Amino acid sequence: METSLPQLILPIKMERSSERLTSLGGLVVLEELARAVGVWEEVDRVLEGPKSGRGYKPREFVQALVWMLHAGGRRLGDLRELRTEQEVLGRLGLEAVPDAGTVGDWLRRQGVAGAEAVQQVSRKLGTSCFAQEEVILDVDATQIEAEKQEAEWTYNHLQGYMPLVGYVDGVCVGHEFREGNQSPSAGILEFAQSCEAALPPGKRIYLRSDSAAYQAAVINHYRGPGRSFPITADLDAAVKREIQDLPEVAWQPYRTQEGIATDREIAETVHSMNGTEQAFRLMVLRWPNPQPNLFEADRYCYPAVATLRWKVYRLAGKLVRRARGWALQIKADLEKWLLRQSARVGCATLRT
Repeated sequence: METSLPQLILPIKMERSSERLTSLGGLVVLEELARAVGVWEEVDRVLEGPKSGRGYKPREFVQALVWMLHAGGRRLGDLRELRTEQEVLGRLGLEAVPDAGTVGDWLRRQGVAGAEAVQQVSRKLGTSCFAQEEVILDVDATQIEAEKQEAEWTYNHLQGYMPLVGYVDGVCVGHEFREGNQSPSAGILEFAQSCEAALPPGKRIYLRSDSAAYQAAVINHYRGPGRSFPITADLDAAVKREIQDLPEVAWQPYRTQEGIATDREIAETVHSMNGTEQAFRLMVLRWPNPQPNLFEADRYCYPAVATLRWKVYRLAGKLVRRARGWALQIKADLEKWLLRQSARVGCATLRT
């Protein structure tokens, strides 16, 4: 029975209804997309099915996990809330959702082989999403907090896991499960190369990463043909020395993409590391240190990014936006730098 309510000020028509409301209506769109690209057929093909005709198919386990994660769930216990949404499940054509214990047992039975099989499905479906010639590969570690006794402590002083994940335009192209106490920098080049292997051939790769990838081997690899990078630099002694040696005239006002002035300044220099084959550009921001103390007496805060291009995007730490309104001309011998400023000029590409 529906009863109209009196309209007050806003031109909104409200009615009282006995129908049950749900916050999971968006799962219908997700399921429509999954069926259109054939996700569940691929899942049933690569994963082992039930031993009897009454068991759950692999797709029913994966469906439940995918829906739970998109609905905001973070642990298997959150499947209970999904199981209560019978009206939504009916619309999706699923009669029942496996309970948390059943899903947990199934995941343990799948093990590493199951994870590798699902990753093959992700790679096969993801190849159709990369039509552009150049792709931006984001590689970063993701912290997963856990209460298991065997979970190790991360560098953030939390107990859990620290898997590596690679994304291209929001599509996961690689993942590697890791213990919480394992350094994100360990084997990061090999992981990035495995993500490259998941992409269609002939793509130009633009690697973005935080300081975990600030390594000579990574920089050497991604300055090769068809590759480039911006990587957050470690503020080690050598980088700090380069920043301190920058002349005051090198610092230019830093503006937003809309041209709005900020309280920050930007400069760049050339830097190299032990093991790098060639020098690279080091772009530095600075702003007044809001809380100097005895252990941090610097007047400014200095985040820095290593790159080859004048196009610099915010990284995991969201440190640097695309630079505008300033220019830097580099001499061929890389010994002297001539600064010039114009209304709207990008930095010249570093040529070595």
